[in-house]
Amino acid sequence: MEQEQLQAWLTIGELAKRSGVSVATIRFYEEKELIWGVRTAGNQRRYQRAMLRRIAIVKAAQQVGIRLQQIKETFASLPKQQVATKRDWQTMSQQWQQQLDQQIMMLLQLRQQLDQCIGCGCLSLEQCPLRNPDDCLAKEAMGAHFQEILFLLSQKNDEID
Repeated sequence: MEQEQLQAWLTIGELAKRSGVSVATIRFYEEKELIWGVRTAGNQRRYQRAMLRRIAIVKAAQQVGIRLQQIKETFASLPKQQVATKRDWQTMSQQWQQQLDQQIMMLLQLRQQLDQCIGCGCLSLEQCPLRNPDDCLAKEAMGAHFQEILFLLSQKNDEID
């Protein structure tokens, strides 16, 4: 019985309705090789029920910021013409968790820089660590503080002249 359920075929409309995406999205995913189907003798698309899980994974991955190209690359390691096992999905999930951990760290660093920039208020292209991350003088001072030093230096230069 379970084997029969796994081999049940869905029309494109049924797949779209059950997965909660449009028919156009199903075609797009197929074009991007995220899912696949077969054609009947009448040239109609048919999909294995297992494509419901793939679409759910694509939507969940997109929701947390994983790009379609990354999803496709991860899917490439899964069996294409077979139903992926629970272990296959766990392996894929672990790969994405590492990537998400890196993205979270980057976002936390950006948030910290944003706090500093808001506190500083300059948002200068030359000195702001958020807008100009390669600034070699950012460690010396930032934004408005650095502007104060430049102002004091220019006053001293004016006094000398």
